[in-house]
Amino acid sequence: MKAKIRPLSDYFATISDPRKAKGLRHPLVAILNLCCVAMMCGAKTPKAIANWWRNRRVHRGLLKRLGFTKAYGPSKSTIYEVLALVTVEGFEAGVNQWIEDNFSEWPAAQDGQLEGVAVDGKTLRGSRKQGANNAHLLSALSHRLGVTLRQLGVDDKTNEIGTMTEFLVDMVMEGRVFTMDALLTQREIAQTIIDGRGDYVMIVKENQPTLYADLQFLFAEPGAAPFIHDQITVPNKGHGRIEQRTLCTSLDLNDLVDWPGLQQVFRLDRKTIIQKTGQIRTETVYGITSLPPHQANAAQLLTLTRGHWSIENRSHWVRDVTFGEDKSQVRRGNLPQMMAALRNCVINLVRLHNFRFIPDAFDYFAACPFEALDAIGR
Repeated sequence: MKAKIRPLSDYFATISDPRKAKGLRHPLVAILNLCCVAMMCGAKTPKAIANWWRNRRVHRGLLKRLGFTKAYGPSKSTIYEVLALVTVEGFEAGVNQWIEDNFSEWPAAQDGQLEGVAVDGKTLRGSRKQGANNAHLLSALSHRLGVTLRQLGVDDKTNEIGTMTEFLVDMVMEGRVFTMDALLTQREIAQTIIDGRGDYVMIVKENQPTLYADLQFLFAEPGAAPFIHDQITVPNKGHGRIEQRTLCTSLDLNDLVDWPGLQQVFRLDRKTIIQKTGQIRTETVYGITSLPPHQANAAQLLTLTRGHWSIENRSHWVRDVTFGEDKSQVRRGNLPQMMAALRNCVINLVRLHNFRFIPDAFDYFAACPFEALDAIGR
């Protein structure tokens, strides 16, 4: 079943134009539409976006459908200037509302499937090397759909931890399970999620020394101790490796650890055998969750911990490898964050239109640019 996708262009129209009205040649919504459509067709930079419309002058009505009022589109310098001036917070607010409205209409998770949301940070390395401000971004991605629900720039004077509360309070938290790595395993963050009627799955490492020591002691003999509440072992074979993951849960720390909303703790053991060499690798991680056993058993917690890596595989990797984000050295004003936000828009559109591979979508829309216009609602 495919849900109707709300027109992204309508949400672009709600974003304030920072430019003065005098001498204005191109509407902001038209420029944003152009950027999104050109990037869906494979353009990756402001220069490539400008070249994209020039190379398609033979397509009558294309610029008009994008919202331009003149017979020509913007130059490269205009695109640079406009994207550098647009308020990132205003743009993100409009895009976030678009994805939330679509998310609410998309087919719900199946019975027993928890709505996981992975939260992680990413640095725009090329832009940071050139001295760009706030080049580290915090993102939230749906495990199930692979779409970015929210993105926020981390101020250079703080870090992900200091930004996380602001990041979460503007999101829908109810009914969602937020997964995160050890850096974000903080009491204040857990409390914010609980207050928003959401849930969390957090990895625990040495940055929480007391809690980490408690978990190590509790799970000193995994699988044999009477305090194990639930356990599952899942084998997997592929890419020249044989993997085995074992997750066991316990309730024995619930009344002993002062942590907001704590309902279960777990130990996850990973064993990997490299078939070609016979090399064996092992890893043990510990975690905590606000999900009680009747909502999340060991199997579901294992699914959530594996699903967290979707933000690396389906967002960060795509942006770096397919869009060349880490190589981009744009640094002017808000341009680095705006380009990152536009990449998220394109990835979201492609995911919502059921393309499995982003390069396949580029090929399709490059051959059928009016289909890209239809995709954003123009």
